[in-house]
Amino acid sequence: MSNLEKNKVTRRDALKLIGVGGAGLLIGATGIEAATDKVTNFFTPNKVDASELLPFYGEHQQGITTPAQDFMYLASFQLETTSKNEIKTLFKKWTEAAATLSEGKEIGDSDVLSSPPADTGEAIGLQPMKLTFTFGVGPSFFDKLSIQSKRPSQLKDLPHFPGDDLREEWNGGDIAVQVCANDQQVAFHGLRNLIRIGRGIVSLKWMQHGFQRSQGSDPSGSTPRNLMGFKDGTANPNPKDKDEMNKHVWIQNDNTPTWLAGGSYLVARRIRIRVEEWDRSTLNDQEATFGRHRQSGAPLGEKDEFAELNVKKKDSNGNLMIPADSHVALARGNGKVKILRRSYSYTDGLDIQTGKLDAGLLFVSFQQDIEKQFIPLQEKLAKMDLLNEYIEHNGSAVFACFGGVKKGSYIGEGLI
Repeated sequence: MSNLEKNKVTRRDALKLIGVGGAGLLIGATGIEAATDKVTNFFTPNKVDASELLPFYGEHQQGITTPAQDFMYLASFQLETTSKNEIKTLFKKWTEAAATLSEGKEIGDSDVLSSPPADTGEAIGLQPMKLTFTFGVGPSFFDKLSIQSKRPSQLKDLPHFPGDDLREEWNGGDIAVQVCANDQQVAFHGLRNLIRIGRGIVSLKWMQHGFQRSQGSDPSGSTPRNLMGFKDGTANPNPKDKDEMNKHVWIQNDNTPTWLAGGSYLVARRIRIRVEEWDRSTLNDQEATFGRHRQSGAPLGEKDEFAELNVKKKDSNGNLMIPADSHVALARGNGKVKILRRSYSYTDGLDIQTGKLDAGLLFVSFQQDIEKQFIPLQEKLAKMDLLNEYIEHNGSAVFACFGGVKKGSYIGEGLI
């Protein structure tokens, strides 16, 4: 195979990079009219290369600008200690373990028969599958360790938005770990070993799995669909454009502490879809809610999925083709406020409280400034979006993700 063929970027790769596959359920189902062409030449294919390693160490953490893998686990931990030294030691152990696991290796010595194996073992013989780890800390982390003076002013719980139905079991946390891979067992293995290492120091508060359409399910590379059956696209800033990332994603100002420089703020929202209600709505209502045709993904009144999105276009009777309160019309915004979306769909079986399916979207975004980027967008959608009739936000959390880690260093160095 020639180098040109190896480096050729598929249309599906471009779509995945700009955040399709469910990410539009909260913010930004704006279509990818110009985005596909914009990003296609800026990254290598995200196809399943089982042996490819994504290095843990670097200027920025993995799992932020990394093209989204097929599976994700997002875990929120709570502290079981107030000892800074114990947390510092944990961060060092987690760093070593994440770096080792990212290389497809087992951690520790697992051959001593007289003691429990150091590695849990379920990934023995499996390839790395582009495994990545991303670490961050929440607002309560600083309170519990009595280091409030080191908490960035941006790092605080989100305000209550109209329609929020938040549940404590899906809110907040002291530490967040995002683990992603192109194999679910590899991703779970990575998180499970961090949980094991942290026992006695931290405990799980909540954990959510997520998935996207797998690599082999659609060779045509068409735009993925969310769990509501609609093609979903987002005009993300280009992760390969350093200026774009510096402007919208990476934290870097004169007041940024060393431990946070080159990091980013993570917002997580667990959005449940009222599947049964959605399934009973007419196709006409569904399309008006999204502002797109379900079959083609095209804006209402257009035939091509990538047709220009014109929210002011009217029909022969003078009515707007795309309802002003449709998701796509509201999410489009003015195009100046951008966040990097990295969301996944989820299914968690039956909700025993309601007897209905528990399925939806784990919305994850990275941004430089929560107050100026995320909050204004979500406030607008929470008040007016037609989609709100079919979704509910029952989980919310924010974390400050560390900057990149250099070899010989560890996550959060300088914080404690």
